[in-house]
Amino acid sequence: MIKKLLFLALLGSSAQSGLGQDLVYNIEKINTTIRVDGVLDEPIWQQVDVAGDFNQYFPNDSSKANSRTEIRLMYDDQFLYFSAKMYNQAEDRDYVVPSLRRDFRGNQIDGISLIFDTFQDKTNAFHFGVNSFGVQREGLIAGGFGGTSWSWDNKWYAEARQYPGYWVAEGAIPFKSIRFKEGKDQWNVNFYRLDSEAGERSTWQKVPRNYDIKSLAFTGILQWDQPLKKPGSNISLIPYTAAEVTRDYEDGEQSKPASNMSIGGDAKIAIGSGLNLDLTVNPDFSQVEVDRQVTNLDRFELFFPERRQFFLENADLFGNFGHPFYARTFFSRRIGIINDTINDVTRPNKILYGARLSGKLDNNWRMGLLNMQTESINDINLPGFNYSVATLQRKVFARSNAGVIFSNKQSFDAQNDNPDFDPDHFNRVLGFDYNLASADNKWIGKAMYQRSWDSSDSDSEEYAHMAWLAYRGRNWRLEWAHTLVGENFNAEIGFVPRNGLFRIENTLARNFYPKRGPVNFHEIQVVLETLWGDTESTNQTVKSDQLVAIDENIQFQNTSRLRASLKRRYTYLFDTFDPTNTEGQELPADSDYTYHFLWMRYDSDQRRTLTYSIVGQVGEYFNGNRYRIGGDISYRIQPFAAFNINLNYNRLSMPEPYTSADLILIGSRIDFTMTKKLFLTSFLQYNTQAENFNINTRIQWRFKPASDLFIVYTDNYATMDMNQEFGLQEKNRALVLKLTYWLNL
Repeated sequence: MIKKLLFLALLGSSAQSGLGQDLVYNIEKINTTIRVDGVLDEPIWQQVDVAGDFNQYFPNDSSKANSRTEIRLMYDDQFLYFSAKMYNQAEDRDYVVPSLRRDFRGNQIDGISLIFDTFQDKTNAFHFGVNSFGVQREGLIAGGFGGTSWSWDNKWYAEARQYPGYWVAEGAIPFKSIRFKEGKDQWNVNFYRLDSEAGERSTWQKVPRNYDIKSLAFTGILQWDQPLKKPGSNISLIPYTAAEVTRDYEDGEQSKPASNMSIGGDAKIAIGSGLNLDLTVNPDFSQVEVDRQVTNLDRFELFFPERRQFFLENADLFGNFGHPFYARTFFSRRIGIINDTINDVTRPNKILYGARLSGKLDNNWRMGLLNMQTESINDINLPGFNYSVATLQRKVFARSNAGVIFSNKQSFDAQNDNPDFDPDHFNRVLGFDYNLASADNKWIGKAMYQRSWDSSDSDSEEYAHMAWLAYRGRNWRLEWAHTLVGENFNAEIGFVPRNGLFRIENTLARNFYPKRGPVNFHEIQVVLETLWGDTESTNQTVKSDQLVAIDENIQFQNTSRLRASLKRRYTYLFDTFDPTNTEGQELPADSDYTYHFLWMRYDSDQRRTLTYSIVGQVGEYFNGNRYRIGGDISYRIQPFAAFNINLNYNRLSMPEPYTSADLILIGSRIDFTMTKKLFLTSFLQYNTQAENFNINTRIQWRFKPASDLFIVYTDNYATMDMNQEFGLQEKNRALVLKLTYWLNL
């Protein structure tokens, strides 16, 4: 049966069905100067081709869009120009905009987006968007399914204006800001519009609503009137200067303010038309964005996404190898941070330099090379490390690809008097990936194998393997996956939360599309996931975890959403474990637990100025019970301010002698966007599990495209004293000023 499914999937991936290739936009070169101001007063706009007649994506995908949209494109030697005219269904209306901050997200907006698959591989694309207030967003689509990295940043220009009955967006995208093959006369392209008043989402090339609206399986053709030429030299320098003042109050009487100032920078150099060379010297990877705190009731490490700009372009070429949750080959957040085993803390490790060459060799081949060197830390006799990664990826069939990755972490200038560290330490991983994506988007999957080597004495089970295959039709979705992580598999610059596991997961889902009533779509899903591992005491393979779940996902016509899940979990503990993660009484090793619970979440209509979400859970938890209530409430004063408060309360009721706990996580976020260039964001987070209260305030002034001044203030307080009584005690404090400037040569 599995062989038959694989054969059908491969057949679908190689079939050139022509899906999404029936619309063509003919773009012409101009000699006219275009002023990007949201006013289409240049006569040339009325003489070029029009992409209109959009197709509805939501609430239905079987009709034309009710709100009319017109897209026009043209170009010169330096810029790709676009204009978009979005007609409303009412003459007078209020537009929905979360804020004036760049890189807006979600469906609760009025906006237009353009997607350019410049190499026509239906896997990677550039995404540009503008909302009705002229706020811009740009991102990179990787994998072909619609997932977008909004952290990517680049130079381009856009403005928008509102008129009675419609609004207009106008923009100019420098050819230097995107990668494309010189000499090509075709790209793949699609456009989509979000209309908050009508609750409608629409696309130029039709996209079935059971797939992501940004899916690259469904695109039209952008036909250039002549082959494209390279836009000249493309070199950008991005110098920075940063000053920081910190104070660690946990040092007691020795606590004194410490200051630091650094200067460094990056360079981006286009190599040909498809490759980009990123260089960095003394980079500043300080957090100008802060991670949201979470309540961790898991036995394993949590995954937080990368936000640092140096790693973002072509990030999938490095970070998508392996299993995303159990055996990721490369995780860039491992570089620049180390675990100080002597002082039992996590601390930054200064990066001296780095280089990264990545991108397209041609329509079928992509490659990536990365090398970074960190500084030694003398007070703990930690050597510097060199990090190297090499990847090569080949497109196969219509949208699939195969690739290989090699990573190496090597110590340099190691000191032999550190008893906790091997002076000749190294860690290497070789991995192979095959990513399946059929032409019609119905079959997707992945197979991977990795092998690690390091300076330890282990010589067995240093591997990881997984295979995943999914069918995603309009009415049915089926998935099957297995994962194997060896006991000694070690990817030190990857993400491997647990070793010694074998996992099988099966999913069956049925989609329903009511023709009338308040429900737009609902899905019923059944999941069976089982994990096995070897016990340390007897070295026998036992079932370690199992999840049986019945899930319901409901999307309403007003864009609100309800999700519910009835779950049965089984857990075998190989080691002792405190289920509250508060250093309380631990459950014994080699014990097992079966527990049942109900989980629900409701998200309100996000188009309203007052929105909210509610999360609840009730049921058993190991040998006790867990009651959870949480959610958030947000209010917008459009478009200048947004206020958010979130709460997560967990009541863990455990039998004697085990520890019960009331875990509270409260956070608030205040966003002021005074203009499209000046923003203020403030976080307040109170976490009883970590016994920490955090204040983080950031001012950002984007004084030129891709050039910023940041002022960041962070304060952390311990919330419990030595007698475990509540009281704020200062832990550490920091004030950071950072200036970056993007200079095109």
